[in-house]
Amino acid sequence: MDISNYLKIKNIIPSNVNLLAVSKGFKSYEIQIVNNLGQTEFGESRFQEGFQKKEILKDLTEIRWHFIGRIQSNKIRKIIQNFQYIHSVDSYKKLEKISIVSYEEKKNPSIFLQVKLSEDPSKGGFIPEELLNMWKEIKTLKNIDLKGLMTINPKGLSSSDNKKLFKKCRALADSLDLPDCSMGMSSDWQEAVSAGSTWIRLGSLIFG
Repeated sequence: MDISNYLKIKNIIPSNVNLLAVSKGFKSYEIQIVNNLGQTEFGESRFQEGFQKKEILKDLTEIRWHFIGRIQSNKIRKIIQNFQYIHSVDSYKKLEKISIVSYEEKKNPSIFLQVKLSEDPSKGGFIPEELLNMWKEIKTLKNIDLKGLMTINPKGLSSSDNKKLFKKCRALADSLDLPDCSMGMSSDWQEAVSAGSTWIRLGSLIFG
């Protein structure tokens, strides 16, 4: 774990950018170390692993847990019960189910809609045109707090190409009056911040 790296990044990111520590694959005691430095936002991509850590660290009540992985429909209720933020809603069908279950659970999770801005068979998400066409319908869904958009760029892009895609995401969010963009990871967070990201998701740069 590189604590100095974490502190350095925290000191240089703009005040409007939130750092989400991606703790998937790391131990609960490592989360506690980073939490002791003032980090409160942690992201998990597998429900069972995240749930176990949440139980172990339940005394750390200031931690806010974010679900950032691909959503399985049969896990939606458990995700809603245990995660305050969901960054990876990649279809209207799942969003509609989240709305229904959130109403039943008396929850109001913060939602990021995953968008797909380039051809990448390994990534899911709303196509921008699809999102724009369905926006009025999406806005009528209850018990969800639409925060913004999330995107993951394909691997191997140049710095300028990364930035171009991030700017597309920011422009799309702005056109929908969404305040947040969850974009940028350990390899491309600087381009994401310069393009208007408000949430960067960092794992290896923090935990090693």
